[in-house]
Amino acid sequence: MFEKLLTVAPELWRALGETLLMLGIGLSAAVLLGGPLGVALFLSSSGDSHRGRGIGRLLGWLVNTIRSFPFIILMVALVPFTRIIAGTSIGPLAAAVPLSIAAIPYFARLVEQQLRDVPRGVIEAAEAMGATRLQIVTRVLLVEARSGLVLALTVLSISFLSYSAVAGVVGGGGIGDLAIRYGYYRFETDIMVITVAILIAMVQLIQFGGGRIARRLDKR
Repeated sequence: MFEKLLTVAPELWRALGETLLMLGIGLSAAVLLGGPLGVALFLSSSGDSHRGRGIGRLLGWLVNTIRSFPFIILMVALVPFTRIIAGTSIGPLAAAVPLSIAAIPYFARLVEQQLRDVPRGVIEAAEAMGATRLQIVTRVLLVEARSGLVLALTVLSISFLSYSAVAGVVGGGGIGDLAIRYGYYRFETDIMVITVAILIAMVQLIQFGGGRIARRLDKR
């Protein structure tokens, strides 16, 4: 197995880089777009105005619709859009497009749930002191929920690491593509074992790092 590992080492490093690229783009989109969307979902659902609740229901329907698609079907359905954005429908950059589309509503729901766990009394105290809605979001909600948000991002990272492997199966590159080409088509089980071991190690590192950061941020 060691000799085989040396043989495929260049491809293995490239596949690892492609996986990290897909994961990085997807997580960045989730944080930059899914985070504010999750805040909007929380604010609209907790608002008193009918207009705000109507917007919340519309956003919730949109989020649920995207999340209802199995990822591999979403990839196929977004092929025309992917070609427009990435200029191609294969490769890690192309695979990052549906990964991002799937990650945004996924993380939005996680953010919404974490904000719901913030004690209502803390929010009411900020309102009584005359804080604006923006100040409540940035200085109260996000600060109080920061530990949970890190854990939510950890969960998202692990879930979408497996999604990136699925993306590799349909031409996205990365660890999944390497495992299929060698472990399935060429019946080289040792390469399959190596790729699985790498994925397990990545999951353990993400979980360990996310849990450690969350504990440091948790001031309760």
